[in-house]
Amino acid sequence: MARDQYTFTDPAKLYADIEPEKQHMPEPGLDADLTPKADLGEDSYRGTGRLQGRKALITGGDSGIGAATAIAFAREGADLALSYLPEEQEDAERIAGIARDAGVTVALLPGDLRNRDYCRSLVEGAVEALGGLDILVNNGGKQIYQEKLRDITDEQFDDTFKTNVYAMFWITKEALPHLSAGSTIINT
Repeated sequence: MARDQYTFTDPAKLYADIEPEKQHMPEPGLDADLTPKADLGEDSYRGTGRLQGRKALITGGDSGIGAATAIAFAREGADLALSYLPEEQEDAERIAGIARDAGVTVALLPGDLRNRDYCRSLVEGAVEALGGLDILVNNGGKQIYQEKLRDITDEQFDDTFKTNVYAMFWITKEALPHLSAGSTIINT
């Protein structure tokens, strides 16, 4: 029997035989380059229609938590608008294909979350493509690896805050007029 979210599995034993070697990827990292491959639920998540008819905007929807969320939401029936960096088009297309296989509409909206104008147009593009908005997932983010705190430059610090904090504020502010009672905002 295939593993899925309904099968009880001891997580300590699930991947006990995998010891990934340390690796550092240049930014932005592509899921396609990960070793071992990330488990995004594409082979295991089964939906039950809990989000049928909903419309979701997911930032960082091309990889990691955002991609896993996109796959799960699509398999639950939600139409999707995915935000990602243009350099991550390959990952975004792969996730969009998996989502479309679930029978939902997917809009790909590439851009840089550090740009306030992009954040505004992102929400408008999602609303236009999906015919509304019920779910906002502010997931897109970045983390700069530095061995020591003192090595983080002011530019890296600013980029991190613009991506992880400012964008969440800008997008949520723009989305609020489109979210009716019962809508959901998820910040990761």
